Amino acid sequence: MIVINDALLDAVSAKAAASPRRRMNHNFHRELDDPLQRMLNCLQTDTYIQPHKHENPDKCEAFILLKGKALVLEFDEEGKVTSHAVLQAGSGLYGAEIAPRVYHGIIPLEDGSVVYEVKNGPYSPLNDKNFAKWAPKEGTKECAAYIERLCRQYACNH
Repeated sequence: MIVINDALLDAVSAKAAASPRRRMNHNFHRELDDPLQRMLNCLQTDTYIQPHKHENPDKCEAFILLKGKALVLEFDEEGKVTSHAVLQAGSGLYGAEIAPRVYHGIIPLEDGSVVYEVKNGPYSPLNDKNFAKWAPKEGTKECAAYIERLCRQYACNH
Protein backbone atom coordinates (compact mmCIF):
# COMPACT_ATOMS: atom_id res chain seq x y z
CA MET A 1 0.00 0.00 0.00
CA ILE A 2 1.20 3.48 -0.81
CA VAL A 3 0.27 5.92 1.93
CA ILE A 4 0.08 9.66 1.30
CA ASN A 5 0.58 11.54 4.57
CA ASP A 6 1.91 14.84 5.90
CA ALA A 7 5.44 13.47 6.20
CA LEU A 8 5.52 12.60 2.48
CA LEU A 9 3.98 15.94 1.46
CA ASP A 10 6.46 17.84 3.65
CA ALA A 11 9.45 15.89 2.29
CA VAL A 12 8.52 16.43 -1.36
CA SER A 13 7.62 20.09 -0.70
CA ALA A 14 11.07 20.62 0.84
CA LYS A 15 12.62 19.20 -2.34
CA ALA A 16 10.46 21.57 -4.42
CA ALA A 17 11.59 24.55 -2.35
CA ALA A 18 15.23 23.58 -2.92
CA SER A 19 14.78 22.87 -6.64
CA PRO A 20 15.86 25.47 -9.23
CA ARG A 21 12.49 24.96 -11.01
CA ARG A 22 10.68 25.41 -7.64
CA ARG A 23 8.58 22.28 -8.09
CA MET A 24 9.02 18.56 -7.65
CA ASN A 25 7.17 15.42 -8.72
CA HIS A 26 6.99 12.28 -6.63
CA ASN A 27 5.97 9.42 -8.91
CA PHE A 28 3.89 6.49 -7.72
CA HIS A 29 4.04 4.68 -11.06
CA ARG A 30 7.13 2.52 -11.40
CA GLU A 31 7.91 2.90 -15.10
CA LEU A 32 7.56 5.80 -17.53
CA ASP A 33 5.65 3.49 -19.88
CA ASP A 34 2.99 2.62 -17.28
CA PRO A 35 -0.47 3.17 -18.80
CA LEU A 36 -1.53 5.31 -15.81
CA GLN A 37 0.80 8.00 -14.51
CA ARG A 38 0.18 8.92 -10.83
CA MET A 39 2.23 11.47 -8.94
CA LEU A 40 2.39 14.22 -6.38
CA ASN A 41 3.25 17.59 -7.90
CA CYS A 42 4.58 19.95 -5.22
CA LEU A 43 4.68 23.60 -6.25
CA GLN A 44 6.13 26.84 -4.93
CA THR A 45 4.49 30.14 -5.91
CA ASP A 46 7.46 31.22 -7.98
CA THR A 47 7.36 28.22 -10.31
CA TYR A 48 5.99 28.47 -13.85
CA ILE A 49 4.50 25.67 -15.90
CA GLN A 50 3.95 26.78 -19.48
CA PRO A 51 0.38 26.15 -20.63
CA HIS A 52 0.19 23.02 -22.74
CA LYS A 53 -2.10 20.33 -24.05
CA HIS A 54 -1.79 16.59 -24.46
CA GLU A 55 -2.44 15.31 -27.97
CA ASN A 56 -0.85 12.81 -30.31
CA PRO A 57 -1.19 10.83 -28.13
CA ASP A 58 -4.33 12.21 -26.50
CA LYS A 59 -4.28 12.17 -22.71
CA CYS A 60 -6.68 13.21 -19.96
CA GLU A 61 -5.15 14.84 -16.89
CA ALA A 62 -6.66 15.34 -13.44
CA PHE A 63 -5.50 17.43 -10.49
CA ILE A 64 -6.73 16.76 -6.93
CA LEU A 65 -5.55 19.35 -4.41
CA LEU A 66 -4.09 17.85 -1.24
CA LYS A 67 -2.55 20.93 0.34
CA GLY A 68 -2.46 24.68 -0.30
CA LYS A 69 -4.23 26.57 -3.06
CA ALA A 70 -3.93 26.50 -6.85
CA LEU A 71 -5.49 28.09 -9.92
CA VAL A 72 -6.29 25.70 -12.79
CA LEU A 73 -7.05 27.25 -16.17
CA GLU A 74 -8.20 26.05 -19.58
CA PHE A 75 -7.44 28.07 -22.71
CA ASP A 76 -8.63 28.15 -26.30
CA GLU A 77 -6.23 27.85 -29.25
CA GLU A 78 -5.45 31.61 -29.13
CA GLY A 79 -4.73 31.73 -25.39
CA LYS A 80 -8.05 33.11 -24.11
CA VAL A 81 -9.12 31.59 -20.80
CA THR A 82 -12.26 29.48 -21.33
CA SER A 83 -12.64 28.18 -17.77
CA HIS A 84 -10.88 28.33 -14.45
CA ALA A 85 -11.12 27.01 -10.90
CA VAL A 86 -9.37 27.98 -7.69
CA LEU A 87 -8.75 24.77 -5.77
CA GLN A 88 -8.38 25.11 -2.01
CA ALA A 89 -8.80 22.86 0.99
CA GLY A 90 -12.05 23.60 2.79
CA SER A 91 -13.50 25.55 -0.13
CA GLY A 92 -15.59 22.73 -1.55
CA LEU A 93 -13.56 22.85 -4.79
CA TYR A 94 -10.81 20.21 -4.71
CA GLY A 95 -10.02 19.03 -8.20
CA ALA A 96 -10.25 19.50 -11.93
CA GLU A 97 -10.02 17.15 -14.90
CA ILE A 98 -8.71 18.33 -18.25
CA ALA A 99 -9.81 16.67 -21.48
CA PRO A 100 -7.29 15.72 -24.17
CA ARG A 101 -6.40 18.44 -26.70
CA VAL A 102 -7.28 21.29 -24.30
CA TYR A 103 -4.62 23.85 -23.38
CA HIS A 104 -4.32 24.15 -19.62
CA GLY A 105 -2.11 25.39 -16.84
CA ILE A 106 -1.82 25.29 -13.07
CA ILE A 107 -0.54 28.14 -10.91
CA PRO A 108 0.17 27.58 -7.21
CA LEU A 109 -1.26 30.37 -5.06
CA GLU A 110 0.42 29.25 -1.81
CA ASP A 111 3.94 27.95 -1.27
CA GLY A 112 3.97 24.21 -0.67
CA SER A 113 0.80 23.56 -2.66
CA VAL A 114 0.49 19.88 -3.54
CA VAL A 115 -1.72 18.23 -6.14
CA TYR A 116 -2.20 14.55 -6.80
CA GLU A 117 -1.93 14.32 -10.56
CA VAL A 118 -3.21 11.50 -12.72
CA LYS A 119 -2.88 11.18 -16.49
CA ASN A 120 -2.73 8.54 -19.15
CA GLY A 121 0.66 7.04 -19.89
CA PRO A 122 3.09 6.28 -21.17
CA TYR A 123 5.27 9.30 -20.48
CA SER A 124 7.69 10.33 -23.19
CA PRO A 125 9.45 13.70 -22.86
CA LEU A 126 9.46 13.98 -26.67
CA ASN A 127 5.66 14.08 -27.06
CA ASP A 128 4.08 14.41 -23.62
CA LYS A 129 3.24 18.11 -23.91
CA ASN A 130 2.39 20.42 -26.76
CA PHE A 131 3.37 23.82 -25.37
CA ALA A 132 1.29 26.90 -26.20
CA LYS A 133 3.16 29.23 -28.55
CA TRP A 134 1.15 32.20 -27.20
CA ALA A 135 2.48 31.73 -23.64
CA PRO A 136 5.96 32.62 -22.35
CA LYS A 137 8.49 29.79 -22.38
CA GLU A 138 9.68 28.54 -19.00
CA GLY A 139 12.72 30.46 -17.80
CA THR A 140 12.02 33.69 -19.69
CA LYS A 141 11.58 37.09 -18.04
CA GLU A 142 7.94 37.34 -19.24
CA CYS A 143 6.77 34.47 -17.01
CA ALA A 144 6.26 36.49 -13.80
CA ALA A 145 4.15 39.18 -15.51
CA TYR A 146 2.07 36.51 -17.28
CA ILE A 147 1.35 34.68 -14.01
CA GLU A 148 0.55 37.94 -12.23
CA ARG A 149 -1.94 38.94 -14.94
CA LEU A 150 -3.71 35.57 -14.79
CA CYS A 151 -3.83 35.66 -10.99
CA ARG A 152 -5.19 39.19 -10.98
CA GLN A 153 -7.94 38.22 -13.43
CA TYR A 154 -8.91 34.78 -12.14
CA ALA A 155 -7.63 34.08 -8.63
CA CYS A 156 -9.40 36.97 -6.90
CA ASN A 157 -7.63 37.16 -3.53
CA HIS A 158 -4.25 35.70 -4.60
